[in-house]
Amino acid sequence: MNTRRRPTHTRRQVLTAGALGLAGMSRDSLSSGRSAPDGASGPSSQPESRSVAFPVLQPGEAAAVGMSEARLGRIAARLRQETSRGGVGSASILVARHGKVVLHRGFGRLSPGSRAPATRPDTIYIVASISKPVSVCGLMLLVDEGRVAPPDRVQRYLPEFQGRLKERVLVGHLLSHTSGLPDMVPENTQLRRAHAPLSQFVAAALRTPLLFEPGTRFSYQSMGTLLAAEIAERVSGMPLRDLLRSRIFQPLGMRRTMLGLEGLKVEETAIFQQDRDTEDTRRWGPNSPYWRAMGHPWGGLHSTTGDLAALLQTVLNGGRYGEARIFSPATTKAMTRDQNGDLGAPWGYGWALRDSPVWNYFGDLGTAGTFGHVGITGTVAWADPGRHLICVLLSTRTAAHQDGFLLKSVSNMVQAAVVER
Repeated sequence: MNTRRRPTHTRRQVLTAGALGLAGMSRDSLSSGRSAPDGASGPSSQPESRSVAFPVLQPGEAAAVGMSEARLGRIAARLRQETSRGGVGSASILVARHGKVVLHRGFGRLSPGSRAPATRPDTIYIVASISKPVSVCGLMLLVDEGRVAPPDRVQRYLPEFQGRLKERVLVGHLLSHTSGLPDMVPENTQLRRAHAPLSQFVAAALRTPLLFEPGTRFSYQSMGTLLAAEIAERVSGMPLRDLLRSRIFQPLGMRRTMLGLEGLKVEETAIFQQDRDTEDTRRWGPNSPYWRAMGHPWGGLHSTTGDLAALLQTVLNGGRYGEARIFSPATTKAMTRDQNGDLGAPWGYGWALRDSPVWNYFGDLGTAGTFGHVGITGTVAWADPGRHLICVLLSTRTAAHQDGFLLKSVSNMVQAAVVER
């Protein structure tokens, strides 16, 4: 089955669900967490990595890694044009190859208005569904330790997960969108209007009936990620945000990444461009303090281009980043290979793949092993193991706009900038 030609209605359905539920380079922002506006640069404070096998992202020259400086310049010009004419309020991009960052820029402003702060290369965005594979990474830490196994029944960890066919749902089904759970629970809007805590979403997901027999179909599901996160919390004995912070973000130097706000103010981040301003969007929309602070594992992550690139590089490295070993090579392979067999809907554990039916706006020019994810808020992050290439584009215009044309076309431009093996 050729899954690369996917029905438009499927894409639109997922985008709608997600809407309910990125010339010079800043050289100091990679190591310090500080960033500079478009065009600014400074000396690097991060020493050269001594490990060829496990590179740490560092500034580099395009020609040294087989990329075209001129073609990278076209990408910067494209994003500058998009933001200058107002179609996109804010956009930040990072491109790296063989561990060398060759493009890292910010364009536009954090919010509408000429006095709003300028976007920086490492401006913080709410990355929406990119949260899903990052949250799954927390569970995969426990898989590495033998405390959770993908073939286990979900009921082993969540005994109150009862109902027709639920005894057949495996942990792996939650991670590859084949469990039969819906994307959102029936009470979704009511819970958001009531500013319900995350625990009430968990309770609703546990009692929600399945839509189909587990393992027989693919259906993109935020609630599968929610229950995977609940398993991670119960087994580890700590909130997911703490597990991610202590076991992944801190060791990788992801200082500007957090599940929820963690004391950050919404106005210190890039503001998502909403189509309408209603009572609901003000109370629980993507820019509301309630929705930003909750830390929902399917869409509540805040991060930057540099931080997400560090995580992608870790996966490319087989689980290691410099001296930090986060995952085993076996685990990173499981996360990035198709787990859905003959369903015709390739997906890894958490990560979408190049030929996945949804959420893979990675362009059409990457190699078959390309993995990553898209967020409805206008974000995409992917890595191509075949070319040792990373792209993180975070923006504030919804991915639903023109079916993600900006994200897909820029991804193709990044691939096209590779001119040597």
